[in-house]
Parts: sequence; structure tokens; C-alpha cells
Amino acid sequence: MVELNLGGRRLRGPVWIMPGQAEKAVTVHLGFGRTRSGRAGAGVGFDAYALRASDAFWFGSGLQISKTQTRHHLVATQTHHGLESPERQIYRAGTLAEFVSDSGFVKKSVEEPEPEKTLYNTDEYPPRGHQWGMSIDLTTCIGCNACVVACEVENNIPVVGKDQVSRNREMLWLRVDTYYSGSLDNPRFNHMPVPCMHCEHAPCELVCPVEATVHDHEGLNLQVYNRCVGTRFCNNNCPYKVRRFNFFRYADYHTPNYEPMHNPDVTVRWRGVMEKCTYCVQRISRARITAEKENRAIRDGEVVTACQQACPAEAIVFGDLNHATSKVARLKRSPLDYSMLGQLNTRPRTTYLAKVENGNDSRV
Repeated sequence: MVELNLGGRRLRGPVWIMPGQAEKAVTVHLGFGRTRSGRAGAGVGFDAYALRASDAFWFGSGLQISKTQTRHHLVATQTHHGLESPERQIYRAGTLAEFVSDSGFVKKSVEEPEPEKTLYNTDEYPPRGHQWGMSIDLTTCIGCNACVVACEVENNIPVVGKDQVSRNREMLWLRVDTYYSGSLDNPRFNHMPVPCMHCEHAPCELVCPVEATVHDHEGLNLQVYNRCVGTRFCNNNCPYKVRRFNFFRYADYHTPNYEPMHNPDVTVRWRGVMEKCTYCVQRISRARITAEKENRAIRDGEVVTACQQACPAEAIVFGDLNHATSKVARLKRSPLDYSMLGQLNTRPRTTYLAKVENGNDSRV
């Protein structure tokens, strides 16, 4: 912990050293310090408004930093931020000039299995049925985490608290990874939303002893909660680490006053089961029922997932891959489209559009 002194205004807070921070400069975030919140009402966070004044509204000079004798335990959901394995191509990016000269630059360093090389039934999905899929544009994603909050609210995901997060027991179905590349003094910041990939060759399904995680005829990787016995084999076998386990009863789902807080269309999970992104299957079912009542097919764009609805940059697109003219199907045909860890032959339904930058290297 350090004490910041700016013109006689003082604030104590923890230090987190980040790549790209300018020398002799401190960044203080607003909005996290609340003096009367939490169960005990004692407050949480650190009130950075204590340093703010009319003559130093956004920035100021003359800050003095002094050490204290106390320490603060910082907790984060992501502890690995570098891309030290470029051959794996988890996050793919290139300049506009590279894209114009070589439209396949996003796949040039990764060997992906050929589609016909598979032991699975290739006729699993009927040509006239639905094949749901998602495309995430890394160029437009700004890493705001609005999709994470929307997913949490839509799917009754509990807030587990700092202690459980410190034990790597976070419950969010959707995470936004932040990666750095380049030099520590002037790095590139890359944001990547990671939901369940809904793999067609799902590794999680092969190891479940009770078939709690199964594939349906529309390509969704489903989780049957009342079958799950909590072996967590599926999580161990998932290369994307997007499955979450209920170690405790994190939230009170039975007090009548709390019932309006929950989405009645989503099953409430109990202790000891695995849960994950479902592509907002409740919204798919709602659109299907509406279409059947009106004796028509589900229209393109009629099913909007919670993360897609909340994204201010419209970086997330969801739809039916069986409709060749749907927006998501057109994006899947883009030369920028790629699968995370596609070399594992999991064939995820969630794919990404590689980030295209303008190639301006004069960043300061």
C-alpha cells in the first residue's frame, strides 16, 4: 500500500504495476471506492475522488508517493497476460497491408486438420435444421466487459466474492482476456471475449460418465444439470477452460424478496454441478415458439444472445449457419475467420475475426 499526496489531498491504495505505464506517472481509477456498501456497510475499494479537485479534474502534477507498512491482497481472474506462444495463434492480428497482400495471413502459421479427417458422424446435422454459431470481431471489440455483465444478469450467475475468486473459483460464463504483445515499455493491448465454444468435436462430452454434457441436433453443447454428479472431468478436458463449478451455494434463491432479481426463464443451479454458456438457449426456445405460432421460420437476427445485445461495438454476431445469407454465415466465410486452438480439431461453433490494425507504429 502507498499513500498518494496531491496538493494536500491524500489517498491510500494498493499498487499494481502494468506494462506500458509511463515513467513517473500514476493512474488512479474512479468509480470503485464506495464508503457505505457491502454487507457490513463499511465500504469497499478505494475512493479516488479524494484526489480530485476543480484544478486537477482529470490529471495533475506534483504528486508525492510514500510507502506504508501495510499490504493489500489483489485478486484477478487472469494471471497470465503475455502471448509467449505465437505458434499457437490464440490471438491473431495483422496490419491492413498484410491483409491486402496476403488474405490468409491469419492462418499461415497454424496447421489445422482437414474437415474430412474425422471419426464423428458428418451427417449429424440435417440440412434444413438450425446450426447455431457465433462470430466475434476482434477488431471492433474494446474490452469493456459489458457482455460479461449481461451474461451474468441474464443467466442468474452468482457473485462469488473475492475469496472464491482468489481460489480460481470465479463463476462467470463469459470472460474477456487481455493480452499484451511487444515491448513492456510500449506494448499492444488485445482484448478477447471467450465464451463456451460449443465444439462440434467437444472434448468435454467424451469424458462425462453420466452424459450430463451432450450435443443436440442444432449443434449446441448442452449441460443437463440434474444429471451432473460433479466429477469435473469435463472441465479438465476442456482446452478453453470455460466451464464453472458450483463449489458452494453462492446465492440465496429461496427468499421471496430475492426472486424478482432472477431470470425466470433460466434454471437456477445448485451446489455441486457444472455450468457454462448455453448460447442463451432460453432465447432460442422463445424465438422458436414464436415462429411456430406464426407458422414461419426463425428469421435471421431474431435470436439475440445477451452478450450480443449488450455489446456497444456490435462485435458479437449470433445466428443460423444453415442460412447461407445470414450475417453470421457470411462472417464465417471471411478470410479473417479462424478458430481458437483450431489445430486441436475441436471445431468450435464460436470463431473469431482476426484483428486488423492500421499499422501505425508511432504510438506514444
